[in-house]
Amino acid sequence: MATLTHDSMTRMRSGLMLALASATSFGLSGPLARGLMNAGWSAASVVAVRVLLAGVVLLPLAIPQLHGNWNLVRANAKLITAYGLVAVAGTQLAYFNAVAHMAVGAALLIEYTAPIAVVGWLWVRHRQQPGAATIAGAVLGITGLLLVLDVASGLSTDPIGIAWALAAMVGAAAYFVLSAQGGDLPGTVLAAGGLLIGGVTLLLAGMAGIVPLHATTNPVVFADFTTPWWIPVLLIGIVTAAIAYVTGIAATRRLGSRLASFVALTEVLAALLFAWALLGEAPGPIQLLGGALILIGVITVRLGEPEPVALGDPEAQTAADEIPTTARPES
Repeated sequence: MATLTHDSMTRMRSGLMLALASATSFGLSGPLARGLMNAGWSAASVVAVRVLLAGVVLLPLAIPQLHGNWNLVRANAKLITAYGLVAVAGTQLAYFNAVAHMAVGAALLIEYTAPIAVVGWLWVRHRQQPGAATIAGAVLGITGLLLVLDVASGLSTDPIGIAWALAAMVGAAAYFVLSAQGGDLPGTVLAAGGLLIGGVTLLLAGMAGIVPLHATTNPVVFADFTTPWWIPVLLIGIVTAAIAYVTGIAATRRLGSRLASFVALTEVLAALLFAWALLGEAPGPIQLLGGALILIGVITVRLGEPEPVALGDPEAQTAADEIPTTARPES
């Protein structure tokens, strides 16, 4: 039992580190996307290039992990497709459209009310009633979000931007729920497949005139420097997509979608810092207070999670904390 507990704690710690790495990587995407859009790129073009580049980068790593077992991909085809269309393409397109109409931090904060949607989904769909610590952490986290958004002073009230950010919130909730599924499907395979499907879908939508696809080779101007267009493109594809999605899936499979979604709230802090450094959008004292409440909320939710002994068995964790086996796409 001592060994199991030690292994479980190791799994929990690695999950938290992966979740923080994913949140930091994702946090860089908004400021980079804003720079590209200011240089003449459409939101759909940024998303398409971002996810396709990430998918191509991950593909050589994903294929060997299958060990020739392509039946595993076919068995999880619905999961990979849903992940690509909703968690990747839909979420990022909505988010980048939101940052085109409002501040990066504000758009991200609306999107990251997603943990509340995750808790609600697990409660309604799988009868996983949240405990007192989870509810308290949610209240603290949402209060922190409202403070960082600074709604009292009327910050970022553009209704179009808010609508896009709410759509991104729904997609983000789906990302955490879907990332926890897959059984034996390697996380890199899920990420690569979903990224490629999402990118191709956006290209087809652009060719059909559903979304505008246009890009330029103009230099990208940030607050204190200017850079060639290909540098932010590489960063947004490799760092904020390939690395971010793989570490995010790995973290969610270790922590479960509920805890992982709350840890991911730290992305708003990373995004605020990156937006400050790259775009000159400095956070105010009230926003820093909100960030502190978000962190306290995450810690509170963590304290309310089940003891990590259940985390020693990945299959048991997935079944108990997420989706019943009979509900998995591969079943």
